[in-house]
Amino acid sequence: MPELMDIMVGNVRLSLRLWPAVDEDKPPTLLLHAMGMTTGDCDVIASGLRVDRTVYAVDLRGHGASDWPGTYTMDLFAHDVIGVLDRLDIGAVDLVGHSLGGLVACRVTAERPGLVRKLVLEDIGFLHPRPPRLPERPAGDLPFDWHMVEQIRPQIDDPDPGWADIVARITAPALLIAGGATSPVPQQHIAELADRLADARLTTIAAGHLIHEAAPAEYLRTLTAFLTA
Repeated sequence: MPELMDIMVGNVRLSLRLWPAVDEDKPPTLLLHAMGMTTGDCDVIASGLRVDRTVYAVDLRGHGASDWPGTYTMDLFAHDVIGVLDRLDIGAVDLVGHSLGGLVACRVTAERPGLVRKLVLEDIGFLHPRPPRLPERPAGDLPFDWHMVEQIRPQIDDPDPGWADIVARITAPALLIAGGATSPVPQQHIAELADRLADARLTTIAAGHLIHEAAPAEYLRTLTAFLTA
């Protein structure tokens, strides 16, 4: 079972799960989940990685056991993750992000390159403006703040004009794992992101958007091969 810990970044409390390495000889890894998910979504992958590296996962603000402050921007997500890494003080990490977590990981890597050794992006592409698509709120209690969705989705639908500059400033070796034709993410946008990054490779696991969930063994093999290369 993972250990639980909290870290304060400013006045926001962020909840983390920690999987200590069984036999540590690799750099630590930090996992960032997708919108509406929590660190619980990271259990299978973290359990596989912890054989030879310590693994951390953080509930982004407005998710899971972290604070739900009611104010959400992509910059604040990145600021929170940078604050977590500064307080952990564990050197450069391998940063793995899925969907929203991947967008946040890009911003972190561009802003503080010394904190990231390698970058892995699961099924995210270069952002382009698209028609607004705010989903209908699911019924019942949610493990995330619905106000977060209301504030973040428009920032993804109408992306920051500086997104190209953010991508251009990423120098860490990057692996992009695409979900194939059944993913709602345009696969040509993933290829475009790979082309724009300074040092990137692209592979496809045809499992849809939730690659780590639908094809965990293949995802883990692909991830581990890149991180240990």
